[in-house]
Amino acid sequence: MFQRLLPDQIVSTVFDIDLQALKKRGVSGIITDLDNTLVSAKTANATPELTAWLELVKREGFRVVVLSNNNESRVSVFSKPLGIPFIPAARKPFGKAFRKALSLLKLNAGQAVVVGDQMLTDILGGRRMGLHTILVTPIAPAEEGFGTQINRKIEKIALSRLRKRGLWPEKEER
Repeated sequence: MFQRLLPDQIVSTVFDIDLQALKKRGVSGIITDLDNTLVSAKTANATPELTAWLELVKREGFRVVVLSNNNESRVSVFSKPLGIPFIPAARKPFGKAFRKALSLLKLNAGQAVVVGDQMLTDILGGRRMGLHTILVTPIAPAEEGFGTQINRKIEKIALSRLRKRGLWPEKEER
């Protein structure tokens, strides 16, 4: 059961994603979480570094959509200035919002990746849809809400079981 939480890739930050490798795999779309993936949960707007990275992503021919469980106000304040389509209140890991994201991108599951910081929402949801999944280290775990804190406790249990089965590196700490 916990194997569905395993990401296809693990990187420290979105800046560590190998865009050229994704292109070689035929990927042209990125479905990304917002809070603790692109910016901290309490950061309203993109940092200059993130803005530059998103511009690079677009120049490289990728389409991006923000898929967040957070509310419309939060997600729109971040996404609109960047001209990035977004889906708030996504209810990840359920598939409806992932299907909507693929529709906005005009892509199928083989042409897109999911990037996120949570195994129980981003990774599980992406895997259930057949998407390539990329797990990033949370930017500011201390800023996480109550629901996310509960998810992190469940993730620790899952990681413990995955380590016992040799499916997760011993030294990796999330």
